[in-house]
Amino acid sequence: LFGWEEIVCSRCAARLFLPNQIIRQQTMWNDYALARGLHVLAVLMWIGGVGLVTTVLIPAIRREAPVGQAYARFQAIEHRFAAQARGWVLLAGVSGAWMLHTTAGWGRLANTSWLHAMLAVWGVFFMMLFVLEPLLMHRILAAKAQRDDAGTMRLLARMHWVLLTVSLVTTLLGVVGAHGGWRLGA
Repeated sequence: LFGWEEIVCSRCAARLFLPNQIIRQQTMWNDYALARGLHVLAVLMWIGGVGLVTTVLIPAIRREAPVGQAYARFQAIEHRFAAQARGWVLLAGVSGAWMLHTTAGWGRLANTSWLHAMLAVWGVFFMMLFVLEPLLMHRILAAKAQRDDAGTMRLLARMHWVLLTVSLVTTLLGVVGAHGGWRLGA
């Protein structure tokens, strides 16, 4: 197919592995760099928002909300973030696909575990934000909160901690993998 070349940044000595065909292309815009910048921005805002909700918002609401009103307060605030998260998740998906297309990297999906992890996390969030939350989760959690508000908030906290942990580990794997850190058998 094509070979890989290691490019070393003259300013910071960062190493980047790109297909030969990308290096040989002469274009005014570096589509790959633009896609990567948008991808990093999208992931930063999306996972950073999950981190804020998980580590600050949910604990504060559980601690401060009047008895029986924690879930309703959470919903009122989280609903605003969900709209932003949908945009960031879409941008992460589009920019990720753009990077794969620009580097002719679709074939790497077959044997690159960190790409699998990133796609799996993106897929979970896509399903949660666009399908499960609006169509199912809000109704189920609101009914549960009517019976057990504190228990519903504990469940939300656990779910968010799992999502945040998996997202952070996957982000680490993706960054290290994208910068050549998983060169097994080299």
